[in-house]
Amino acid sequence: MSNSSLKVYVKPGCPWCVQVVGELRAKGFAFEEIDVIADRNAFAEMKRLSGQSLAPTITYGELVLADCGVPELRAFLQKHGIHP
Repeated sequence: MSNSSLKVYVKPGCPWCVQVVGELRAKGFAFEEIDVIADRNAFAEMKRLSGQSLAPTITYGELVLADCGVPELRAFLQKHGIHP
């Protein structure tokens, strides 16, 4: 999936979002952070991709990890061989 990039759909003030974004930054990942409260279209896109409205939601190409914390993020990255 060399053409894939990480996208992280977040809600401001969400503690899980802050932790997931912090984990990705600490590990040196490049990613696009998308505020779904400020952008209604992004919120609709997150819901379409994940089938739910909870954040954080992470996408990498066609892969989706919805409503996750750091442990789920780590497992997702490892399972799919996603590295910084």
